[in-house]
Amino acid sequence: MRKYFTLLIFMSVAIGANAQIRLFGIIDSADLRLSSCSFEKDANAEVLFDKARVYFSALGALTMERHKRVKIFNEKGKEYGNVKIEYDNMYGVDNILDIQAETINLENGKIVKDKLDPKLIYAQHTDKNKDAIIISFPNIKPGSVIEYKYTLMRNIASNFPAWHFQTDIPTRYSEFNVLFSSRLQFKAFTRRNQPFAQDTLVTGGHIWTAEDLPSVKDEAYARAEGDGMQSVALLLTSVQTFDGTTIDLSDTWEKAGKKLATAKDYYKELDQHLGGEDTLIKRALALKNDDEKIAYLFNSVKSIMSWNGFQNWASRDGIRNAWKKRVGNSAEVNAVLYHLLKKSGVKAYPMLVSTRENGLIQPDFVDIFQINNLVAYVPVDSNRYYVLDATNKYNVYNQVPYEFLNSYGLCLNRDADKYEMVYMENKTPSKDVIIIVADINPDAKMKGTGQIASYGYRRTQDLELYKTLGDQKFNEYLTGRDNNVKITNLKLSNMQADTLPFEQNFDFSYDLNNSDNYLFFTPNIFTPLHDNPFLSESRTSPIDFGFGSSHVISGRYKLPPGYAVESLPKSVNIVMADKSIKFRRSLENQDGYISLHYEVNIKRTKFLKTEYPDLHEFFKKMYEMLNEQIVLKKK
Repeated sequence: MRKYFTLLIFMSVAIGANAQIRLFGIIDSADLRLSSCSFEKDANAEVLFDKARVYFSALGALTMERHKRVKIFNEKGKEYGNVKIEYDNMYGVDNILDIQAETINLENGKIVKDKLDPKLIYAQHTDKNKDAIIISFPNIKPGSVIEYKYTLMRNIASNFPAWHFQTDIPTRYSEFNVLFSSRLQFKAFTRRNQPFAQDTLVTGGHIWTAEDLPSVKDEAYARAEGDGMQSVALLLTSVQTFDGTTIDLSDTWEKAGKKLATAKDYYKELDQHLGGEDTLIKRALALKNDDEKIAYLFNSVKSIMSWNGFQNWASRDGIRNAWKKRVGNSAEVNAVLYHLLKKSGVKAYPMLVSTRENGLIQPDFVDIFQINNLVAYVPVDSNRYYVLDATNKYNVYNQVPYEFLNSYGLCLNRDADKYEMVYMENKTPSKDVIIIVADINPDAKMKGTGQIASYGYRRTQDLELYKTLGDQKFNEYLTGRDNNVKITNLKLSNMQADTLPFEQNFDFSYDLNNSDNYLFFTPNIFTPLHDNPFLSESRTSPIDFGFGSSHVISGRYKLPPGYAVESLPKSVNIVMADKSIKFRRSLENQDGYISLHYEVNIKRTKFLKTEYPDLHEFFKKMYEMLNEQIVLKKK
């Protein structure tokens, strides 16, 4: 009886899944009449279903068959009629085969299908590591359903394609069906935003399904988009041969690092002599200590070499060739730096890392395909180290690049035969100090001077913004695009001195809000705290600020003749329960002047998404206090 009951449950799940999925070209007219997503009413489009079946072909290639159907609701949703299928081209790893695609519409009560003209399918070269197939569906309009299927074949059998159950539009049904021989064992790494509808282990495989998944939104202080999506990643751990012997394929990061470091050609590339290196090495050796050597060689490589925009943890065209051309991918640029440091007597090591965009390396899921970059690593002592990335002209040698903060890197120390994960962080808070001195005139105009000093990562970010935006747009950034505030006579200091704050001095005018006999203004100007980044009630991804920060606002405002303070925000001090974030505000009205001091301190850099409600509530209260107005009344 129990077996019969279990069978009934399994059949009901299977029937529910099959009701969601149709064979290619067969569609329920109800989906064509659908006018909105039932669980996300404002969506412009919805994934009706997205199914993948993964298995090994008879020739041993890892194969994924995918079938996807998307409903277009309105004009904005028509953009989903242009589909981009990305795949790896590195070493000819992936191939996309057997593409079928069509647009389905309901016209005068009849189902009309527009088969895709092969001319509307074309290849796009994305970069040296990825290519894409672009599909432009015909006759797209509100109400259309697009449908496509294809087969991906991957020659590297250990690199399983990860499956994301969510996208930037809601998903009604998603299925990941892994069917392998019972002789293969694998480990699964899952991210869950809600329970799976089905999470079933089958002989030689596994089936995961999810239903009614909300869209994934852009969220402030999130890392890679995929880090916030419900997903499954797989790793092959063992294979049983035909004679019954089990081959253990499970890796540790130490084993993975050693395998790579002892590969025949890996260090051969790193040890090659570079033309003209002797001059640089001679100058470095003449310097007093390692710190000076590191700074000199880091800045030299930054100025000599250009990054070609491609991320990689290995050379494609050869390090010597990249040096000769003065341009290379991220591995080639940083391998040159590592080589010069080593030759100059600095104990430097290559370290494999992942950029923020690529996603966070999971230390308990040993998969080399999580990595997409290489940097030079110099340990000094148990508390101090350098992580050097010369691809970004704004990086500084004594600050872990923002790209890699709060993440792991795999250090390759071949000399000591040590290969270990290193956690990269920066415990020193970055800081900006804003000082405002101004006179308020009876004509509702404030005029004065402003001074901003940016330290640490705030220095790096502000400097890069200025170089990227130019004077006018940087002024707009400083004012928070408030048309009532105008900056003139902007003067910048310490742009070349990495150890000094980036200073921005200027004059300004501020047209105050006024009504009858009242003047209103908020002192929260020229700060990076204009807009609350946590307005949403919910959150799908963890919060990662990257670095701790301190924001200080000091102001002294002379009152206009004939006016008195009607309303002054109260001095307050609020603190998160774990004391990780603090906000302090103090104001004083004395002798015809308003003096104020605001301070925001963020010590903790990472928060789980389950902690978001408390963070959301704190920021809501803090921003209300930051933007509370000062009110003056005519006597």
